[in-house]
Amino acid sequence: MQLLGFKDYTQQGQRLAQALELKYSEVAIHHFPDGESKVTLPEIRDDKIIFCRSLNHPNDKLIELFLAAETARQQGVKHITLVAPYFCYMRQDTAFHPGEAISQKTIGQWLGQQFDRLITVDPHLHRIDGRAQTIPNTTTTCLSTTKLMSEFLANRPNPPLLLGPNSDSEQWLMQIAEHRGLDWEIAGKQRHSDHNVEIMLPDIDFKKRIIVIVDDVVSTGHTIAKAAKALRQRGVQTVNCLITHPLFAGNAEQILCNACINHIWSTDSIHHHSNVIQLASLLAEAIKDQDLKR
Repeated sequence: MQLLGFKDYTQQGQRLAQALELKYSEVAIHHFPDGESKVTLPEIRDDKIIFCRSLNHPNDKLIELFLAAETARQQGVKHITLVAPYFCYMRQDTAFHPGEAISQKTIGQWLGQQFDRLITVDPHLHRIDGRAQTIPNTTTTCLSTTKLMSEFLANRPNPPLLLGPNSDSEQWLMQIAEHRGLDWEIAGKQRHSDHNVEIMLPDIDFKKRIIVIVDDVVSTGHTIAKAAKALRQRGVQTVNCLITHPLFAGNAEQILCNACINHIWSTDSIHHHSNVIQLASLLAEAIKDQDLKR
């Protein structure tokens, strides 16, 4: 098996290759002045390959992956695995208004035609189980960061109280907390628009606790910022946040800093200076496990 990475995700690809004891090679991408991409694969020596690339800022990446997969097939590759720790276009799983594209279904079907296996981490799903319904005809593995996050938090000098920003995160947050016996609570959230959310904290005494707000995705940062400000108003002195996917669109990181969050921590699903949890061992274990079952 051969692992192929991309320049925007080099470190993570190299760590995964090392965990799998595979050689790391990189797909070359050249962008023409008009925005088109030229994709060049390294020498392909095997009939099974792994592409490793997270799909934040997805539009160019999806086209480049399509070109890379098609080129690999033309060179005799029989089985292609896509390791995409952050998986894009998961929000729109239904048409809320007439004429809206159901992008989750469309993108999932398209990728299902290109890849034999998908491995992703904490996909941002709401109403479906995230497997066959999302990407048909593909073996899909959705991994969870709950154990890695729990270990990281439990090893902090003072065990924190974990806060989930809304009810959607309750089951996931409970798994993080119960793994190492951490305390947890869930806030209420009412979203008025992409940039206007209201947070309702549970009626408990937060004052003497170190709080860690835990979420799977941070895009605009407004939800976590509102939660942090509400905690400060309750007298909390230390508020940190831990997230799986640090998308940080626009000035999201500055919004979090303005909310007086002490530390921002994330996994390396998306390359960012806040990365403190590496996913290579989790991803490698899933790949090895699937290979044993084949």
